[in-house]
Amino acid sequence: MARTLFEKIIAKEIPASFLYEDELCVAIRDINPQAPLHALIIPRQMIAQLSHAKTEDQALLGHLMLVANRIAADAGYGNAFRLVVNNGAEAGQSVFHIHVHVLGGRPLSWPPG
Repeated sequence: MARTLFEKIIAKEIPASFLYEDELCVAIRDINPQAPLHALIIPRQMIAQLSHAKTEDQALLGHLMLVANRIAADAGYGNAFRLVVNNGAEAGQSVFHIHVHVLGGRPLSWPPG
């Protein structure tokens, strides 16, 4: 199976603006930002979409949430940010490697869609 865009970014074969990285994930700036802060947190482990996650992925998924909190705080939006995970093409997922969008720095309306 062909590697995803995110796997190539993680391997640093494709340039990206890295905000954070550790042994479990990386965080990059979105190339088409929808807010002053628009980061993507991508696990190094390949999980195509959230509905494919398993019980053993629980710690990794929790880690992604904590990294999101750190990214928002570092950008000055620690008390006002939104996390988005698109699951499936009909929900707007375009890269089938799970990732968390972190959005902040502008008013975010509800409902989001």
